[in-house]
Amino acid sequence: MAETSSKSYRWLWLAIPTGILVTALVAINLYLLLGDRESDDGAAAVEEEREGALLPSGPPTFVKIDPFTVNLQGKPYSSRLLYVGLSLQVGNKETREFLLEHMPQVRSRLLLLHSAQSPEKLATPEGKRELVAGILAALSEPMAHPQPELLVEDVLFTEFIVQ
Repeated sequence: MAETSSKSYRWLWLAIPTGILVTALVAINLYLLLGDRESDDGAAAVEEEREGALLPSGPPTFVKIDPFTVNLQGKPYSSRLLYVGLSLQVGNKETREFLLEHMPQVRSRLLLLHSAQSPEKLATPEGKRELVAGILAALSEPMAHPQPELLVEDVLFTEFIVQ
């Protein structure tokens, strides 16, 4: 009988520290999981605040430019044409109003830029990306004095035919 009671005491001495260890591990895991979630929420809120300060809320603002046709550069006596329509995505209403007021200058700059292109170059995606970069550069040059800072974010082709 003495053997049975000593076995049960050994078992008890082993079960108590094991239970304490398991409870401590569960508590640590819960603390780490819940603590990470709260800090992630805080970081997400800070990131949202930063993005909100940089990006305007609401729908995007576009300036539609009527389609136009230009002769492209190429071999002598060859007539290659580009028919293109585009929209500019702008960052604020002030930029939109300025571009609409100065639309003849905008169209003139775009016509000059487009007519200097070659049809082979425009047939590739890289050529179209270079054209977008050229459009952004052409629109970044001042059109009036004084001129507000223009926030042209993107150039979107709505029609594009090389013939």
